[in-house]
Amino acid sequence: MAKVLVVTSGKGGVGKTTSTAALGAALAQAGRSVVVVDFDVGLRNLDLVMGAERRVVFDLINVIQGDARLPQALIRDKRIETLHLLPASQTRDKDALTQEGVARVIAELKEKFDWVICDSPAGIEKGAMLAMRNADIAVVVTNPEVSSVRDSDRIIGMLDAKTARAENGERIEKHLLVTRYHPARAARGEMLKVDDVLEILSIPLLGIIPESEDVLRSSNIGAPVTLHAPESAPARAYFDAAKRLQGETLPIAVPEERRGLMSKLFGRRVA
Repeated sequence: MAKVLVVTSGKGGVGKTTSTAALGAALAQAGRSVVVVDFDVGLRNLDLVMGAERRVVFDLINVIQGDARLPQALIRDKRIETLHLLPASQTRDKDALTQEGVARVIAELKEKFDWVICDSPAGIEKGAMLAMRNADIAVVVTNPEVSSVRDSDRIIGMLDAKTARAENGERIEKHLLVTRYHPARAARGEMLKVDDVLEILSIPLLGIIPESEDVLRSSNIGAPVTLHAPESAPARAYFDAAKRLQGETLPIAVPEERRGLMSKLFGRRVA
């Protein structure tokens, strides 16, 4: 049965689009048919991260308004046959999104794919509300910073109140993805520790994505990190997160600070 997943957050710049692309690619690499849908109308960055910006002809708004059929707007990834993209419009306003139109497109996507992953814009405006409305599962992305965690708490409240499932008296399945985690900064008290974030938000932890230049490099060349740098620490964390979404039980390790040879030797002497 097809599942609709929304990748959401209250604060911008936490890594929603990067996470959408990485999780989508990881699920597709596991043999699932996946479509990633960009709901950030007016900005449209998911096609850049997926390396498909030059292949966009029609978009989500075109399909909603009947200017194009869904197969015309879907872009198949050149690297993974089971991975597709439905881009957002860069020239239209979010008001062009309608609740009925979004529901119709999501229903059609569910007939074609195992996973429909909606990349939500930040905040609680119309685009974000429509991105989460039809979701069965939500991945709440947060950085280990007070402002990001506070905004994520607000989003969790919206998921419990404003989705179609909530209106039907059902609960949406929610998971927490902590991104840009830097163990040394957490140890110095410059960012929250994972346990602090979990205590505040109180939803199951899906994964911890460490701060890494591999993520930035992958985005810059137009590839999910799970494709461009599959052996990197963030890619491995995304692969594990994708497995957990599919029901596997895996331990979650908090990234630790890497120490060089000299610091290890010095530490041993002190000990």
